[in-house]
Amino acid sequence: MLATVLPYVLCLYGWLYQAFVLCSVPEQLPANTVDHQQFLGKWYFKATVGQREADIERFKVLDNMWITMEEPVNDTLLVTGQMRIGDDCIKQTWTYHILPERDDVVLEGLPRRRTLLWSGKSANCPECIIIQE
Repeated sequence: MLATVLPYVLCLYGWLYQAFVLCSVPEQLPANTVDHQQFLGKWYFKATVGQREADIERFKVLDNMWITMEEPVNDTLLVTGQMRIGDDCIKQTWTYHILPERDDVVLEGLPRRRTLLWSGKSANCPECIIIQE
């Protein structure tokens, strides 16, 4: 009998928990108004997520990655990634442009791709930033 009732009790508990303990809503950081200076410096790449397996396939081979953000000229972010893949160390640089009419950053060479910045507070990491491509 316990095996029959337990799933219903757990389901009810889940609904009640969600009703009273609300998840925090992720806070988007509009790239055209946020203080870019707060993102400059060295960051450690923690994780990647995606809805499709193909979205995260290229990140699975990474052992670790450091990202350095610099602002070489106004409204441009220069992002340099130092990646370790097996025994190899790879360095790659990306240039993002901050346009006054857009709330995202634009990756040089891929203007149709949206790259959003989010506060890490919703993931219980207030010192983190989330970059969504």
